[in-house]
Amino acid sequence: MITVHHLNASRSTRVIWLLEELSMSYHVVQHLRDETTKLAPASLGKIHPLNKAPIIEHNGHIICESGAILEYILDQSTQNHLRPDKQSSEYYAYLEWMHFAEGSLGLPVITHLLMQMETRSGDAPLDGYITKELNLDLSYIDSILAQRTYFAGAIFSAADIMMAISLEIAGSLGLLENRPNIQSYLARIQERTAYKKAREFG
Repeated sequence: MITVHHLNASRSTRVIWLLEELSMSYHVVQHLRDETTKLAPASLGKIHPLNKAPIIEHNGHIICESGAILEYILDQSTQNHLRPDKQSSEYYAYLEWMHFAEGSLGLPVITHLLMQMETRSGDAPLDGYITKELNLDLSYIDSILAQRTYFAGAIFSAADIMMAISLEIAGSLGLLENRPNIQSYLARIQERTAYKKAREFG
């Protein structure tokens, strides 16, 4: 059975969501952020030296990083419906969005989040760059979702799990105004039973 080390208010929700979509057995170990600093507790550092979530343990493997964990879980599953066949035209779209979530989109969104946590007066050098990157990424995403139901095409995949959580963070920061296709996409995704089950863990 896969053990998921889950941190509240974190991207480890992705892992539980995928496991629920695949109807795979798992065990959740809850780790709670410090109420003052909002940082992960030292208990996570006892599992992996990066002291970050998500982390999974399975068959002697300890793995961190959302994308790597999702790919590992897909490799363990007997179902293949959440990852397009490598010979299909959808596979490389799937692969692009799996990496885009924590690559192109992750940096400006998380940087924006961290800047909001500071007491600041006036603009800082990074502000213009982050604003430009956010506009570029979110405009691109919104245009893609105007053409497709899901990121890899017509069928829901693990790439949607990766992207949806990143987009939810962007939405919580007020970054999705005037992005109707992203908003519509998230509203539809959030109705999935597996998503709702994953969100019960916080």
